[in-house]
Amino acid sequence: MGTERQATSQEYAVMAAEAAADKKAADIVVLDVSQLVVITEFFVIATGANDRQVKTIAQEIEHRLKVAGLPSRSREGERKGDWVLLDFGDLVVHVFQPVAREFYRIEHLWDDAPRLELPESVTGLAGAEAPAE
Repeated sequence: MGTERQATSQEYAVMAAEAAADKKAADIVVLDVSQLVVITEFFVIATGANDRQVKTIAQEIEHRLKVAGLPSRSREGERKGDWVLLDFGDLVVHVFQPVAREFYRIEHLWDDAPRLELPESVTGLAGAEAPAE
């Protein structure tokens, strides 16, 4: 008998943020909307510089989560490429181009939602805080 445990929704959200960071997404945010929304627990929001990068980020997130045991339920917006939405059930991922992110302002609509503290692999703070020589 296998004793593997399935990742939590929060762990999947962090995996999605790490996948986005690996594809050079900017301004990655994870919101815990579990106390505000009935249909999902976390929003991952990230920005890609152009339609190609937005699609690449979304594909990487979808691939990583599928390998980890969480296939997406649906994908929307990929054709146009200014906003791709991936629905994983308890996790919804939004990957925007900068203009679309500013227009929709998802994180501002959910100001009451706590933001997850993300690891340095996502925030890049380790390199940013290194002293200059």
